[in-house]
Amino acid sequence: MRLSKFLAIGCLSLMSASALAENVAGLYQVREPLEGQGAEARSAATVKAFDTLVLRLTGDPKAVQNPGLAGLRKDPQQLINQVGSEAGPPESVSVEFDPGSTERALRKAGLALWGSNRPSILGWWLNENAEGSNLVGDGQASAQPLRRAAQHRGLPLRLPLADLQEQLVANAKQLDGSDPAPLREASERYGADALLAVHAQESDGKWQGKWQLWVGEQREQGSAEAPDQAALADAVMLAVSSRLAPRYVIKAGASSQLQVQVQGMNLQRYAELGRVLEPYGPRLQLADGGTLTYAVSGNPEQLRAQLGLAKLQELPAEQAVTAPPAPAPADASGQPQAPVSPAKPFDGLRFRW
Repeated sequence: MRLSKFLAIGCLSLMSASALAENVAGLYQVREPLEGQGAEARSAATVKAFDTLVLRLTGDPKAVQNPGLAGLRKDPQQLINQVGSEAGPPESVSVEFDPGSTERALRKAGLALWGSNRPSILGWWLNENAEGSNLVGDGQASAQPLRRAAQHRGLPLRLPLADLQEQLVANAKQLDGSDPAPLREASERYGADALLAVHAQESDGKWQGKWQLWVGEQREQGSAEAPDQAALADAVMLAVSSRLAPRYVIKAGASSQLQVQVQGMNLQRYAELGRVLEPYGPRLQLADGGTLTYAVSGNPEQLRAQLGLAKLQELPAEQAVTAPPAPAPADASGQPQAPVSPAKPFDGLRFRW
């Protein structure tokens, strides 16, 4: 199939394809509580919203200290589409930033960005206090602080149903343990990319939480403390974001020019692959049947992690042909022609659906 034809047909599928990872909705809309009254309080909340957005997009707590952002931190209005208010408690300021202007400003400051296509997280969250324990399930009132915290930190969070069978599996002993096998088995029906286990306990008027995160076979863990459940949820989601971001955000100067070949393509997968590769500046070079070859700028390990979100499987490096070349054919005069050199094997990264 010719490259131009593949591109033309592929564009038609952009509106119908669904992502295998998850695109974070409202990534550029930030809500921050008002601390006080009047214009000064709203201005302070707006600046805080800008800091929150920078952290969402870079995963780097130090990014807001970048000298290139100093002017924007003082007056982020040039990046803002609209500012609104939301009734409480607590009363909040809702700031909608312009995606294009914001990305250009951050890249101009030399910051690398984490795109909106992020690993979906299934959260097994157990709250425990003097009144008993509760596994937070989808649809429960106790799920709202978790959802708000995940949105605040730019994470696509899913919650289990928390039915009786799941409550038996996701108990305190299991959530504190280092073996994720029982939780993984219970998580299969939700199809998430990462598994988060949190055991939160109230003691002396404060909430403490131990958390563990599994992405594939890799495990991260930590703990957090906060005055209430909502603040604890935000602290845990912030910690999880800071552990996930380095897998997908390309540090300045750490990228290189790579070629990526993907087999088993169709129109829907073409649209999905374009979204997955978007942070790496993909340039389609060749379309050969169901195989596409792209030139990208990135780090091989982070590129592997990004493609893993789309459930692509890496193939081994293409091997050179070792068989002796066939005899060179003769031309019309009977003279032998120069032997044809065998094609060089593809030396980039190879994947298949």
